Amino acid sequence: MGNKAYEVNFDGIVGPTHNYSGLAYGNIASGTNQYQLSNPREAALQGLAKMKLLADMGIKQAVLPPHERPHLPTLHALGFRGSNNTVLEQTFRVQPEILFAVSSAACMWTANAATVCPSSDSDDHRVHLTPANLTSFFHRSIESKTTERVLKAIFKNPYLFTHHSPLPAGAYFADEGAANHCRFCKTQAEKGVQLFVFGRSIFAPKTAAPQKYPARQTLEASQAIARLHRLPLKNVVFGQQHTAAIDAGAFHNDVVALGHENLFLYHENTFENQSLLLDALRHKVGETCQTHLHLIEVKANDIPLHTAVATYLFNSQLVTLPSTKMALVAPLECQQNSQTYAFLNALLKDNTTPIDELHFVDLHQSMHNGGGPACLRLRVVLTEKELSAVHPAVFMDDLLYHRLTMWVKKHYRDRLHPNDCADPKLLEEIYCALDELTIILQLGTIYDFQDVKQGTKYE
Repeated sequence: MGNKAYEVNFDGIVGPTHNYSGLAYGNIASGTNQYQLSNPREAALQGLAKMKLLADMGIKQAVLPPHERPHLPTLHALGFRGSNNTVLEQTFRVQPEILFAVSSAACMWTANAATVCPSSDSDDHRVHLTPANLTSFFHRSIESKTTERVLKAIFKNPYLFTHHSPLPAGAYFADEGAANHCRFCKTQAEKGVQLFVFGRSIFAPKTAAPQKYPARQTLEASQAIARLHRLPLKNVVFGQQHTAAIDAGAFHNDVVALGHENLFLYHENTFENQSLLLDALRHKVGETCQTHLHLIEVKANDIPLHTAVATYLFNSQLVTLPSTKMALVAPLECQQNSQTYAFLNALLKDNTTPIDELHFVDLHQSMHNGGGPACLRLRVVLTEKELSAVHPAVFMDDLLYHRLTMWVKKHYRDRLHPNDCADPKLLEEIYCALDELTIILQLGTIYDFQDVKQGTKYE
């Protein structure tokens, strides 16, 4: 099939319980919009429109299904008993915060779903996938089991894809997935250099620490992922996120840095010991990838950290078009802010960069919860042989886009308050919707409630 590889974007479909519960401390947008009304239908349609835009641009685009929420098995594990209706009512009455947590639709941000290594980088020449354990927050820590199940349903071939279990739970190996990971290369088919970004270290406690908000990713988790994925250390760089960035609300590195192929766009306050890290990265990319790393540093005087966080400038998507030029897909908030809009227009006019197109997308439902274009997608580099082995029904085209938009309009509510998650009718609506979705995507049984209906239990 030839020596060619593609970066496939797997976007999460926004779930029917998309709401603003304000569960993630350190995520400024999430906290600011807590308890406001959300519009799950609009959120899902906005996400699908972004996917369709990329597919129409010639990018290989696929979808990942939302998880079942509220997640009743978690409530059962916490001692709530009885019928589904009783469990919802009891949880809401006793401790509504628990119900809000198990109703979170945060799995829509699939940049946190897993870390994926292409076969060109790994010693065993297989694609490696490790679901993130997301142990920093309870509402996200319950995602990994379903994520693992979904990934195994989509990437089935055991000779091409190696699936790892999430890292052990706990503070030592807190893993937030690809939101703190970036890969650089000359072309997607060639060997690359991988950058793992951490916020704190367990075994090196004297590393700098943020003062206001928690650092989520540990160095130890990043090192474990690199080992599991069989990456030669000479092709790996570990860097610490700048404490000022975390305290400004950049809870993941992809809020202040954006890399794709040989282009790296980053804020002046992205890393601790930034010049040393960039020197190491530049050297390894030059030696391993035989290409020059194009660095674009954004100065704090031009775009302050708080503006970068508010607009999610660095959470834009960089993609390579079939023409080999690059396109930048940025949130609409970047167009509405004079500083970021001026910067992006100047970037587009700069003939020294490969960026040839600029697109703005309306994702305000996701943005109000702290997630931009890059949060919504997991990048998976696949050769043509590997691509042909991926479950085909999840790839975006005109027909799937039509079916999914009709599905959303049929099943999703157009307004939701966190308290509505206690509504038993909402749970019935969600089960009906997800049953239908698994038929559309031909994924079979991937949800716990489907196991219960069939008289089995997924372990």
